[in-house]
Amino acid sequence: MSRERIAAAFVAAPRPAFLPEHLRAQWQLDCPLPLTHGQTNSQPSTVAAMLELLDVAPGMKVLDVGSGSGWTTALLAELVGPQGRVIGVERVPALVEHGRAALRSGDWPQAEIRPAEHGRLGLPDEAPFDRILVSAMAGTLPTALVDQLAEEGVMVVPVDGRMTRVLRRGPGAETTEHGLYVFVPLVED
Repeated sequence: MSRERIAAAFVAAPRPAFLPEHLRAQWQLDCPLPLTHGQTNSQPSTVAAMLELLDVAPGMKVLDVGSGSGWTTALLAELVGPQGRVIGVERVPALVEHGRAALRSGDWPQAEIRPAEHGRLGLPDEAPFDRILVSAMAGTLPTALVDQLAEEGVMVVPVDGRMTRVLRRGPGAETTEHGLYVFVPLVED
């Protein structure tokens, strides 16, 4: 995906709209910023790197796991355009509400944020997805999410400290690693 498309998405979905009011003045810092319940709004350079690896095209159906403040959901909505669809899932109820309110501040009818279901990772009933973005650290590759990818679908997920790109091919998946990162842990139950 071109860096120009990602940069345009960053302009159309500005980070301050997704931050708690007391942190909005810090929006330009290239670091994660704290949200509630130990969660964070991810570092912009990390988000850009993940989006580049994800390679989202207009019209795609995308799952955003760990949508947090809703910022990545809005960025993905910009990338899929009006013919695409983005579903964010988040475990923290306060963040679900915050993310929904932030999405309403923009023009992203193709995006929504839902509460994550306990005991289920992702949204298997909505699968398959063309792309899955995971903004939390998995200990091992989450096969439940790999199974939700469409054929030739791509998932980007930090796994045991390494940013991992997964390409679904037939019954298996090809993985590549793209640097070391730190994220909050992925809750898989």
